[in-house]
Amino acid sequence: MKEFSGKVLFLDRSDINTDEIIPAKYLTEITKEALKPYLLEDLSLTRFNVKEDIKDKAVLVTRANFGCGSSREHAPWALEVNGINAVIAESFARIFRQNMYNCGMFAIELPKDKIEYLFENYAGKDTSITIDIAKDKIIVTSADKSEEIDFKVGEFDKTLVKEGGWVGYADKNY
Repeated sequence: MKEFSGKVLFLDRSDINTDEIIPAKYLTEITKEALKPYLLEDLSLTRFNVKEDIKDKAVLVTRANFGCGSSREHAPWALEVNGINAVIAESFARIFRQNMYNCGMFAIELPKDKIEYLFENYAGKDTSITIDIAKDKIIVTSADKSEEIDFKVGEFDKTLVKEGGWVGYADKNY
């Protein structure tokens, strides 16, 4: 099972598409490792520095409709190879969300007010998140506070995460 704990990257925008997660010109790469340097290369956000901001991050928090656009496994792979195994958002594009679970990664949806709360209280700080799979809790920690937020994920999606993705699940069950 992958690690679901670490420093948080906040991306304050809705509708971040798969071309912004990993540009289409890199889809000919044949290994996940080859995608690593290009994660979020084309994402344009105020005060976002791709070279500095993604380093050592493990969890991404963003707004609505994350992963919209073309359906491709490369987008979750680019996150995964950079150590980001969990994305927390108001909503996800359906295919992107399923690709995350198929790769054994978390795509956790929280209501808009909780996402707004995370941005207001934790963005711009040295924030860490731990996802407690057994208790369905997100533990958010910064220098001045720590708290738990409940989340819900379907049991099959949880199983895919625990098995490291679809391949691990299939190896164990078929």
